[in-house]
This record gives sequence, C-alpha cells and structure tokens, in this order.
Amino acid sequence: MSQNKRLILVDGSSFLFRAYHALPELQTRSGQHTGAIYGVTNMLRKLVKECDPELIAIVFDAKGKTFRHEMYEQYKANRPPAPPDLVSQIQFIHDITRAMGLPLICVPGVEADDVIGTLAAEATQKKLEVLVVTGDKDKAQLVNEHVTLIDTMKDQTLDIQGVIDKFDVRPDQIIDYLALTGDSADNIPGVPKVGPKTAAKWLKQYDTLDNLMAHSEEIGGKVGESLREHLDQLIMSRALTEIKLDVELDCACDELHLGEADRATLAEFYKELQFRTWAAELEADSST
Repeated sequence: MSQNKRLILVDGSSFLFRAYHALPELQTRSGQHTGAIYGVTNMLRKLVKECDPELIAIVFDAKGKTFRHEMYEQYKANRPPAPPDLVSQIQFIHDITRAMGLPLICVPGVEADDVIGTLAAEATQKKLEVLVVTGDKDKAQLVNEHVTLIDTMKDQTLDIQGVIDKFDVRPDQIIDYLALTGDSADNIPGVPKVGPKTAAKWLKQYDTLDNLMAHSEEIGGKVGESLREHLDQLIMSRALTEIKLDVELDCACDELHLGEADRATLAEFYKELQFRTWAAELEADSST
C-alpha cells in the first residue's frame, strides 16, 4: 500500500441538510421536490471532478435511533422531524450517489460520524492520508497527522494547527471541550455557565477532563459550583460527544474505490428530475 494514497470521507448527512437549506425550493412538473437532490449531486460532482479520488466513501445517517438515544433519552430531542419534502428526496440522493460509482455507507444504530471515525482511525493505522468533507465541528476530534477536515461550502480546512487556532484546544481535547460546553444542536447538556473560553482555559490548565474533575474543588466562583454540581452529567456528556472508532463495517478503508458511473441510470434520474443540463451532458458524451 502506497503511503501517499488518500481516502476522502464525505459526511453525506451534512451535505443533505446544508443543500436543503441553502437552495430555493425546486420541484418537477409532477411535484417531486428536488432542491436537496440537486444540491447534493452538484457537490458530489464537483468533488469528484476536482479531487479525482481513488478511495472515497459517502456516509449517511441511517433511519432510526442510535446507541446514544439509549444512553440519554433526550439526545437530539429538540430537533423537529425531517420535513416530508426533504424525506421524499433522500432515496433519490442515495440512488444517484451509487449510480455515480461512489461507495455509500449507511449503518443502523450509529451515526455517520461514527462510521467516518472508524474509517479514519483504520486509515490512520494504515498511514493513508484522510480528507473528511464536513461542516460539523464535532469531527475536529478526528484530526491528527493523517486526518484533515475540509468544509467545501466555506472553503475552510482544519489540520491540527487549524483546530488549535479555531477552538484554542488540541484535537485530542475536543471531546472534553464539547462535553464541557455542551451542544445545543444535539441537546447535549454540558455544564451551565461554561462557554468555549472557560472550557479552553480549564483544559489548558488541567489538560484533560478527568484531571479537571479531580481538581474541581480548586475552581472558584459560581462557575466552579456549577462544575461540581454537574460532574456526573459531564461523564455522560463526554460519552455522547465521543465518536466511535470501532463500528463493525463490511469493507476496509482501502477497498472503497471510486467505481465506474452507471451513465444510463444517471440519465434516467436526471430526465425524471428535470436536471436537463446534466442529462444533455450525458447524451452528448454518449454520442461522441
């Protein structure tokens, strides 16, 4: 295995929701919503064209609850259900992704983050370079000398120094940092009165959450009281925040090869969804 091979891991669920909220409402004549389909497909087309990946996987969240809901019943409880017009587009996105020759992974019981984390950890052991395409700050905990995050919509890259510059903590401290600050998007409680600056200051002084908790009596003021009152909650928050690195998968990271596109199937989808420019491109290519 050549050490300069690169694996691209795409947070498909991040693409899905960002495309849905970023694009205007689009529909076919029959009423099928297509904005998210168009947005995700366009981002994937651009990524493949610009990166020409040899190894790549598009990872989506599976339907249903995960092990984190078993740990904490209120996990993500503040999120409303996905709107029906978005739900109606998900299968199209999955089918088009596969027709593009892109390996798609969706594992019940865990999140896309956990699948990406598992593949990134395996690739690190094999000394592959990993590019995680996402807009999710939680994945900063995966960054190391082999793993880099890129947000293609903002054209931002986070390597080890980038994580330090953005969060004022090291990548290996991100789990503890997020446990302290909490995450309103996922309804992870954190410690009341503790924001990013306080969390970073404490981790600079005590290095780890375990060491901070062991010395919690040294923290003065109301924020110190809040820390001591929520020590048990902190342990749960850290467990909710930590990305799994040992999800059982059907394939190894170095088997995720970009395949040949099924041009006929893509043409059918593009015509059905009235993506006329893309359909015309396929027709033009097939006639030459």
